[in-house]
Amino acid sequence: MSSESTLDDEDTFKILIATDIHLGYLEKDAIRGNDSFNTLEEILKCAKTNQVDFILLGGDLFHENKPSRRCLHTCITMLRRYCMGDKPINFNILSDQKVNFNTTHFPWVNYQDENLNISIPAFSIHGNHDDPTGAEGLCALDLISASGLVNHFGHSHSVEKIEISPILMQKGITKLALFGLGSIPDERLYRMFVNKQVTMLRPKEDQDEWFNLFTIHQNRSKHGPTNYIPEQFLDDFIDLVVWGHEHECLIAPTRNEQQLFYVTQPGSSVATSLSPGEAAKKHIGLLRVKGRKMNMQKIPLNTVRQFFIQDVVLADYQDIFTPDTPQVTKKVEDLCYAKVTEMLEQAERERLGCPLTPEKPLIRLRVDYSGGFEAFNTSRFSQKFVDRVANPKDVIHFLRRREQKEDNKDEVNVDYGKLLKTTAVEGLRVEDLVKQYFEATEQNVQLSLLTEHGMGKAIQEFVDKDEKDAIEELITYQLEKTQRHLQARGVTTEQDIDLEIQRFRDSKKNTTEEENEIKEAINRAKAHRLERAAASEPKPAGRGRAQKSSAATQSRSIMQAFQSPSQRSSRPGANKSYADEMTIEDSDEDIPVMKTTRPPPRPASSSSSFTKLSSQSQSTKGVAFDDGDDEEDDPFKGPSRSRR
Repeated sequence: MSSESTLDDEDTFKILIATDIHLGYLEKDAIRGNDSFNTLEEILKCAKTNQVDFILLGGDLFHENKPSRRCLHTCITMLRRYCMGDKPINFNILSDQKVNFNTTHFPWVNYQDENLNISIPAFSIHGNHDDPTGAEGLCALDLISASGLVNHFGHSHSVEKIEISPILMQKGITKLALFGLGSIPDERLYRMFVNKQVTMLRPKEDQDEWFNLFTIHQNRSKHGPTNYIPEQFLDDFIDLVVWGHEHECLIAPTRNEQQLFYVTQPGSSVATSLSPGEAAKKHIGLLRVKGRKMNMQKIPLNTVRQFFIQDVVLADYQDIFTPDTPQVTKKVEDLCYAKVTEMLEQAERERLGCPLTPEKPLIRLRVDYSGGFEAFNTSRFSQKFVDRVANPKDVIHFLRRREQKEDNKDEVNVDYGKLLKTTAVEGLRVEDLVKQYFEATEQNVQLSLLTEHGMGKAIQEFVDKDEKDAIEELITYQLEKTQRHLQARGVTTEQDIDLEIQRFRDSKKNTTEEENEIKEAINRAKAHRLERAAASEPKPAGRGRAQKSSAATQSRSIMQAFQSPSQRSSRPGANKSYADEMTIEDSDEDIPVMKTTRPPPRPASSSSSFTKLSSQSQSTKGVAFDDGDDEEDDPFKGPSRSRR
């Protein structure tokens, strides 16, 4: 083992990486109100202790789009305490800062401001919780940026075309290109990638000498056909992607074998939902970059509140009780009590020796009571643990296993009540459930006039916002457009009508036209609701009749929307070469640097000398990672042979 001075020399960038801090989450809660603030302070202390070159935040610094005064005050106080000082900054910015920091009246990095004394610069993109809004396009991060405490980058002003210009940094012989893209609605960004409207700019000179680091805040896991960003959409010259928004901590870099880059997902630093992904141990990362090599060191967070989650399927305990057992509800409650007590004892054991860890843990027991069991009173049950857990109101979560889909041979017999009934699946929206249904269903119940995305949006408006006419208006609107299209085409035979409708429907999928049609239909539904409200008289009987009529119309609309073509009664007329290699080490231990021979450094690239690369451009770069267990990896060892 070498000394720290050997590991962290004048050529090595040290970057503290964190995402999804969600400052201000549950700040009014008597037990959990300070959790996010305590963890932010731990992160900043860690940055100062490790003497990092800068902090990189991957979005959602704040939980609310409009943080409270207390939240803003605490954030500013801590950033000032830990990020300001006399420590010299050992790297330079080479790019055009007016382009990099285009959301502020002070378009330069904060440590170069003559009126500020910054010791640890912080760079951050915005997330979906603290995204820009309003005519000015400002977000809470812009307030912190205007105060000189954070450098906000990665903000795209255009909704039609995105050009991502990197912040070019140099420390010694190491050149780092920091790309960033703040949160954009996933469906829109997906469509822009598909239409090649996303461009990443690279320096024209010495392209192979830059380490390319990209920070993004989008869905990584698939929530729908276009409600995520596939890793394959990103350019293959990238070396490491820091992925925000996903809360599960998967901070050890994983290799994408198609694009040949690595992805690290630091996850959130506070549990904002009681789901399995939040139960993983929370970490931040200490990234070291030297030349074209990197090392990621995982640093556990000690101030994060413990979270334990467990699933219980009552049908698996037939040796103890069945739905017909006398006093079965009492026996089920006793079983749950034992499970919760067991998790509390585990939490107490793990907390020993960690004085920074909050005393009361988060406990969630998910109980599957399918098969005829009954749910007990969760409020009364939770009172038994009110002094021992941090979430006494929602310790127990009852759910039923999703019933197996019936073999629907006759479309008329489809139970649409089951289809539209909300389930206990956590993290899924109504729109996602509709899309999943049509992805798995038989061909004879596929939509032929509407798209799954449009139907899902309409149902979501109906469920979430009680927009009763959304589905009917969408069907009517699409019907009118299809009629006009068929008349313009002069289609007459039934077979040609079927083909033309299918072609017309597919041509609009994942396009701006589809989004506009959905918005128009929803606006129509809102307008009709307002007209009815203005014309209606305050008579109970009249209101009852109106509700009954609306419900009947709604039922017919859903049935019509899911009809198959055969049962509708009538219709209105790249191979890649690579040479450069890179290795990583994700252990918690420091491992010495092995210097490699390099050609003499060339002059710094001009900030205006960029080449444009649209998404998924070809590159001559490759990375390799030997993950064998038989030998200890050196984080900065010489190149190894790449494998496909």
